[in-house]
Amino acid sequence: MTKSKEQTMPLLPLRGLLVYPTMVLHLDVGRKKSVSGLEQAMVEDNLIFLLTQKEVGTEEPDTQDLYTVGTTAKVKQMLKLPNGTIRVLVEGLDRGRVQSLEEKDEYTAVHIKTIDERQEASVQEQALMRNVLEQFEQYTQISKKITQETFASVSDIVEPGRLADIIASHLPLKIVQKQEVLETLDLEERLKLMLRILSNEREVLGLEKKIGQRVKKSMEKTQKEYYLREQMKAIQKELGEREGKESESEELREKIEDSAMPDSVEEKALKELKRYERMPANAAESSVIRNYIEWLTQIPWTTSTEDVLDIKRSEKILDEDHYGLEKVKERVLEYLAVQQLTEKLKGPILCLSGPPGVGKTSLAKSISRSLGRHFVRISLGGVRDEAEIRGHRRTYVGAMPGRIIQGMKKAESTNPVFLLDEIDKMANDFRGDPSAALLEVLDPEQNHTFSDHFIEEPYDLSQVMFVTTANNIGAIPPALKDRMEVIHIPGYTEVEKVEIAKGYLLPKQVEDHGLSKNSLQVRDEALIHLIRHYTREAGVRNLERELASVCRKAAKSIVSGEKKRVVVTAKTLEDMLGSKRFRHGKAELENQIGAATGLAYTAAGGDTLNIEVALAPGEGKLTLTGKLGDVMKESAQAAFSYIRTKADELNVDADFTSKYDIHIHVPEGATPKDGPSAGITMATALISALTNQPVRKEVGMTGEITLRGRVLPIGGLKEKSMSAHRAGLTHIIIPKDNEKDLEDVPDSVRRELTFIPVSHLDEVLEHALAVEEKI
Repeated sequence: MTKSKEQTMPLLPLRGLLVYPTMVLHLDVGRKKSVSGLEQAMVEDNLIFLLTQKEVGTEEPDTQDLYTVGTTAKVKQMLKLPNGTIRVLVEGLDRGRVQSLEEKDEYTAVHIKTIDERQEASVQEQALMRNVLEQFEQYTQISKKITQETFASVSDIVEPGRLADIIASHLPLKIVQKQEVLETLDLEERLKLMLRILSNEREVLGLEKKIGQRVKKSMEKTQKEYYLREQMKAIQKELGEREGKESESEELREKIEDSAMPDSVEEKALKELKRYERMPANAAESSVIRNYIEWLTQIPWTTSTEDVLDIKRSEKILDEDHYGLEKVKERVLEYLAVQQLTEKLKGPILCLSGPPGVGKTSLAKSISRSLGRHFVRISLGGVRDEAEIRGHRRTYVGAMPGRIIQGMKKAESTNPVFLLDEIDKMANDFRGDPSAALLEVLDPEQNHTFSDHFIEEPYDLSQVMFVTTANNIGAIPPALKDRMEVIHIPGYTEVEKVEIAKGYLLPKQVEDHGLSKNSLQVRDEALIHLIRHYTREAGVRNLERELASVCRKAAKSIVSGEKKRVVVTAKTLEDMLGSKRFRHGKAELENQIGAATGLAYTAAGGDTLNIEVALAPGEGKLTLTGKLGDVMKESAQAAFSYIRTKADELNVDADFTSKYDIHIHVPEGATPKDGPSAGITMATALISALTNQPVRKEVGMTGEITLRGRVLPIGGLKEKSMSAHRAGLTHIIIPKDNEKDLEDVPDSVRRELTFIPVSHLDEVLEHALAVEEKI
């Protein structure tokens, strides 16, 4: 039985701590209210009530923040520390239940009902005490943290309540569990609770011991392997076999650890390394596994370069390396600007299309230099095997990764500028379609998990800035083209070529040939003469070759002692390079009957196309020659049918199909020609031959024709205009729907050409045929 009495005393809230009756304990007290409560206790009868907080972080606990059962204690000793804290020695006396709290001026008083516990134990309680002591003894044997002296002192306790309290104070229990023991007033129930707690603690300790033993064994095994491996290294060193397979394995392991590859890839690499270690050195697969592991360690997984996010610096570099090309430069600077704002933009996929020699490949190098990234280039011309892109499976002899992974290895970073050159020159055969394999590489939504057959692990290409080049955008499969941002680079005008020659090509060739600015001077008139009469191209590749030839001639003259300084003029240029190769300024010398000048757009840029028509007695047979494609043939058929239906209006003999055989020829027969823009040229040449009216020599034309005579729009107006300007034409007939494209034509070309927009063949004939009043 228990009896109780009511008392009032100061309150001392405890944080993360609990005191049982009969316990003697040191406490550090720092809170102002708590210090005042202690001082009040010392003034009165040295009694204070210890009550534990539910939450350690509560600074000013209220009624709901405290448990309701605590311990009355006697203050045995007080000591003020230098930091203002008071160290107090207390002795627990009795359990007490809070009746109410009363806030005094400087401390909190608590009204409690104390509970005196009986000391004698019943027979049932004695049996429970023995069980508790037995469990506690087993616990101390496993724990090793409780000494035998402590157990001996605990085993001498005869009071059931005190035994449970003392054992609970020695166990590493949470405050909630300790409070549960404090609040269990029934002695038999308290002993049963201790039995449950001890049983649970023994299980936990047993599991901890097993885990510890397992870890210890693992550590011992690792240490043993390390010791044996070191011994083996020492033996191999003494025998002169240091470069054996064991040292190779160790070297590969170090490479794997240093490569910073993803965890899944590292796990695969270590697994393959174990296979390699178990395999005989002379096994065929041994070298395959070693090669695979080395590739995994050599690919950059996390190494990246930091982008130089300085737009002005990048713009300066791009202008230093290339003249013009404003659209491409603008796109690169836009990317830089967005990168500076977000710092996480995926690498764009640009396709630079245009004729040869306009600087597509060298522009990609300039982009990498302006971004401060590594540059890597692979050529796709003639690639016809899918494995060139995706790699070979490791089961094949001589297997290796595809060109993409090889390029990343060369780049040594995860974010290079990667140039895929000549993407329009790929082919396919029975070994697969490489352009289809490129879809995953160039798709921003897929390339973060690019899969190479050799590597077999996903590789992230999303930070790579892919740049592709193509001469003919039409040769790229539509699905692949859809993944890329196409930027068209047209050919250069004469003015631009002069600037490029003066600022870029000539200084480079002068330096390469060991000359100086003083020893060789090429005047502007000579450059214009060279461009007009020795080159006819959209780019500047042949121009650079001719300038190299001039430098060689100058070098020979200087070395032989003929001249100390060479000045190249338009007059001396012919002595150095021979007679003119191209006629500039006149497409035709005079007006021709049955011959018209068309404008074509080819992979090499714009060009003029002479179309000739000859009539011979016959029965209306139509012959087409000049290696024409299907579209050109269809244009000829459409023009022929239109003339037959409109013979009267065009002043053409209605029976011409029964009187003449018609032969349409496009010169330079070895060159393939195709495209939907020669319809009105063929129709004009045919009508000119049938009506015996000449075609004006200074007029070029481009446009497709329908069976009703409508003129359809065309593409490549800028390139065609430049080719007409080069050829010396002064008037160009274009479809009316192409008027909007005139803003793309350079000002220097537009000033010297007269553009005539038309929507019907009647308007074409009105301006193309040389009628007296029109000239």
